[in-house]
This record gives sequence, structure tokens and C-alpha cells, in this order.
Amino acid sequence: MAVPVSVHVAAQARSTPTVGSGSTTKTVSGRKPAPPAKAASGASAVVDAALDATINGIIDAHPEYQIGVALMEIPAGAASDQVHLYGVEEPFEAASTAKVLAAEAYYHLVETGEASLNEPLGAYPASFQLQAMIQQSDNDSWSLIMNVVGHQELTDYASSLGVQYDPESNTLTPADMAHILAGLYSGSLLNAADTSQLLSTMQNTNDETLIPAAVPADVTVYHKYGELDGELHDAAVLDKDGHAYTLVVYTKGEDLSSVPERTDIIHQVTAAVADALF
Repeated sequence: MAVPVSVHVAAQARSTPTVGSGSTTKTVSGRKPAPPAKAASGASAVVDAALDATINGIIDAHPEYQIGVALMEIPAGAASDQVHLYGVEEPFEAASTAKVLAAEAYYHLVETGEASLNEPLGAYPASFQLQAMIQQSDNDSWSLIMNVVGHQELTDYASSLGVQYDPESNTLTPADMAHILAGLYSGSLLNAADTSQLLSTMQNTNDETLIPAAVPADVTVYHKYGELDGELHDAAVLDKDGHAYTLVVYTKGEDLSSVPERTDIIHQVTAAVADALF
């Protein structure tokens, strides 16, 4: 389900999208450094030329769609702002993947004493609405959360993370979404209890058919999907034994009639990443 806002679709508007010819590694400046992540057992795998070629091959095989992929390690014991980019690097309409950012902003207000998880929002407390917004992608819950957060305030919060975001246009690049997830998982945005609570809502959601369906059973997935008009996205943290990566796959077609085909593309990218890195 999509975020119910007045939307200008940047992904639709571009006539000549910027497409990476390989793995483009970018560093985003102005972002808060992450504290050390949890310790990993053994050395983590690296994103190498073989994985780059596989992901680019999948994208190149489907020129009928706009596809953007961002892959980023969340390293143990070090901060990182580097993200590997493939395909379209420009903003897509983020659909419901942006609800993770809204949830982070609400928890930030809780931690600064400006909001509460127990305050009633509609017929239920804020904690319930946050869970419904992420786990069920409920748009009514999103509206109630945004009434507290505020549209300009969410833009300002995103800016503090080094991300450009306007709820009215609801666009994000794959790289932006990767950093939003990495900041959450690393613990650099919220305290441990709130981080754990938000991540828990990103499991066993009402749609586990995209990235979660294509990883081995021993890889833990925290994710948020998005589906609206021609957009089909999934954005996830993948973790095994403390080795963690963000994987964002944004896709755009003419409409949702190509969901089965693009679901298969998301599965192919996910399987390639999981096979190479875990």
C-alpha cells in the first residue's frame, strides 16, 4: 500500500534515467557516523566484481523496466557511508518504503520527550499505529503518525540523516533508502529498545513475497515493501551471524500488471546477493 499523499512521480518524469554501468560506490557526506555494529563471527564477504556483474546482468536483461539497486554493508566495529549502486540511481516514487522514515521520526520524538508510544492516536495507542503502519502498511495509521510528526518536520529529520525527502513528492533514491535502513540497524538513530521494537515490526509482515522469499532460512530479514501504480519495491536489512547488509531494489513498470515479472527480478537480485555474501 502506498503513502497517501499528493504525489509527483520523479521516476515517471525522467526521460533519460541515469543508469550505472557497473557498481558505483558513493559516499554520502554530512551523515552522522554510526556506532560500532554488533560483533560478527568471522570475516564478512565483500561486494566484488563477480557480484557486480551478476546484478548488472539481471538489470540489463530487463530494459523494459526501470530498476535501481543499492547494496551497503553495515560493518561490525566501523562506520561506513559507502553504498554500491546499480541501474537507475535517480529518485523513484518511494511508495510505502518511506514509512520506515516516518516511524524513525516518530520514535525520535518519543526519545526527545515530544511524543509518547502510549498516547492515543485514533482508537489505539501510538505503538499500535506504528506497528500497523509498518507491518500491515496501513495508510490510516500512517496519516495518524504524520499528524504528530508533521510534513516539514519529517523533511528536516531526513535532512539530519543526510537524506533529501519531501512527503509531498514521496521520492527517494535507492541509496537514500539504504542509508535510512543502515542507520536504523546500526543503532545510530534510536536507542536500543526503540531500534529493536521498530525492527521487530519489519518481520512477518503482510507481504513476505519479495526479498524475504528469496533468502536462505538462516538469513534474518527486516524489510518494508512498497507498491503503487507502476512502482514495486522492497528495502531490507539482511543479517546472518552479525554480518549485515542493506539491500534496496526499486522497480518501475507501466503499471502493476508486471508485478509477477518484477517479483522474479527482485528474487534474482536477492538470491545473487545472498549467495555471494552469506
